[in-house]
Amino acid sequence: MVKLGVNIDHVATVRQARKGRYPDVQTAARICEKAGCDSIVCHLREDRRHINDSDVFALKRTVKKRLNLEMSLSDEIVNIACRAIPDQVTIVPEKRQELTTEGGLNVIKNMKKLKKAVEKFKKKEIDVSLFIDPNSQAVDAALESGADMVEIHTGKYTDARTVKSRKNEFIKIKKSIAHGAALGLAVHAGHGLDYKNVSKISGIEDLCELNIGHSIVSRSIFIGLGNAVKEMMKLISRK
Repeated sequence: MVKLGVNIDHVATVRQARKGRYPDVQTAARICEKAGCDSIVCHLREDRRHINDSDVFALKRTVKKRLNLEMSLSDEIVNIACRAIPDQVTIVPEKRQELTTEGGLNVIKNMKKLKKAVEKFKKKEIDVSLFIDPNSQAVDAALESGADMVEIHTGKYTDARTVKSRKNEFIKIKKSIAHGAALGLAVHAGHGLDYKNVSKISGIEDLCELNIGHSIVSRSIFIGLGNAVKEMMKLISRK
């Protein structure tokens, strides 16, 4: 069965709308874990638009299963991660003006800095994942960097407007997952996945985990967070 990582960034987004204390991300994490998810995901962006430093340390104390910290290669954020010691970090590209992550990390371009960061994380016994576009060159480069796993960017698949373009993006994702698994990498996927488009992706052989946030938090407004997580888990089940 494919595992589910729930990204709770947008619980913090609602909190930050009033700069208050609620809704509380620790409570959100507890509800998601109780509902059966396999990991909690949060992104400490350089602009701190939702998750902030104290959230990361609070979630480290709260999460009972697995904490996956999404982050850029900023020296400041790398140092925070090394202090917080999440179970996993996922290194993503980051642009200050973007609404959300727009594509995969350019691993080759960032190789030197990546290797240094990976070395730091390995000393802290933190697993390292790289968020990459679905192509074999990126997968090969991720292996070279020393990463333990990759997360395949599914954004172009979920944004596809024609049957042909969606099919082409699906083939790229499927091939990248197979290639990563053949190299011995654990392969995850995510970005833009929702209750209507997730089933086809979750059925790909060798896929280990899906990381989903916005659609689950959006659904939770109407049916509650625990129920939203359970609905998604039912959809990605291969039974």
